Amino acid sequence: MDERIKELIAIGASVGAHCQPCLTYHVEKARELGANDEDIRAAIETGYMVEKGAMSAMKKFSAGIIGTESSCKCTNGIEPPKACCG
Repeated sequence: MDERIKELIAIGASVGAHCQPCLTYHVEKARELGANDEDIRAAIETGYMVEKGAMSAMKKFSAGIIGTESSCKCTNGIEPPKACCG
């Protein structure tokens, strides 16, 4: 795996970890290694998707720990909008 790909992975991980200094550093390094804005945006979006999946799993897990269901109730039968359930 080349260094540019490693930096793109680090960008996604920085987003998922909510580390702003990390994100700044890794975006700069990725650009130095030839990553374009489209690559960087894709890495950031991937980080958001991982974060969203982890958050959803944690909501379910934490509800199970205390024996309650999640307080998130979206009943429109369609994937909930971002305002509903995070």
